[in-house]
Amino acid sequence: MYTIAALYHFTRFDDPGALRAPLGATCEAGGVRGSLLLAREGINGTIAGPRAGIDAVLSYIRALPGCADLEWKESTASVPPFARLKVRLKREIVTMGVPGIDPKARVGHYVRPQDWNALISAPDVAVIDTRNEYEVAIGTFEGAIDPETKSFRDFPAWWEANKHRFHNKRIAMFCTGGIRCEKSTNYLIGEGVEAVYHLKGGILQYLEDVPKDESLWRGDCFVFDERVSVGHGLVEGPHLLCRACRQPLLPEDTGRPEFEAGVSCHHCLHDHSDADRERFRERQKQIALATARGERHLAGG
Repeated sequence: MYTIAALYHFTRFDDPGALRAPLGATCEAGGVRGSLLLAREGINGTIAGPRAGIDAVLSYIRALPGCADLEWKESTASVPPFARLKVRLKREIVTMGVPGIDPKARVGHYVRPQDWNALISAPDVAVIDTRNEYEVAIGTFEGAIDPETKSFRDFPAWWEANKHRFHNKRIAMFCTGGIRCEKSTNYLIGEGVEAVYHLKGGILQYLEDVPKDESLWRGDCFVFDERVSVGHGLVEGPHLLCRACRQPLLPEDTGRPEFEAGVSCHHCLHDHSDADRERFRERQKQIALATARGERHLAGG
């Protein structure tokens, strides 16, 4: 069984580049794989590995400047969720592209999962899903507004075009683990919206804490690892991943005529050139050969 830790923390790193190598070495020493992003504004990522390795990495991160109160979300997987380790330097740990956004200064009111249903059921509350459209497509909260954004960068423009719809409304926002809401609520406050709330711990915390028979969540929650989706209790969902476009698929989608393993699906059939598809087929061939040898091809994760 593999332990998965999803984490983020906003703090000031004067030289994030100096942290990259020792953080990577700590992960490698503990057999930990996954993805970690470092920027001047903090750290974000999801990692997986043996219990002892995860504990060692979390202890290392908590010892970094300003990270003593780091929080993270844990779950488990029966197969390795990641094929490799990536520790990257970024301008932002979650990209919104708006200068001056500072979640350390002020964010919306945190709402515990146990109190979320009552808030979003109130008639004066507008519930906004801050995730991307392919994430929303497989699950969201009952009655939530889908901005239909392709990336988080699109959210400010969507708000500017739609803010008139929310006059005299309280705004409740949510995302997978909470990090996007740290920025989106700070952004709305900067836009003059005072009554802004967000789900503490995100959808993942809600799915763990709220019983299914009391839940207002509908569908599954997309996650950025080999599990693809999780449901209540954070059990692995039914979804697969199209290796060409990285969109989630249900098992029955693999029977559609547009589907070719590793090459295309009904979401992306017309998005790639013939040359792209030939390259994808060669990649898929190499994955199959690695699997036959009992190995795991890096492109397969």
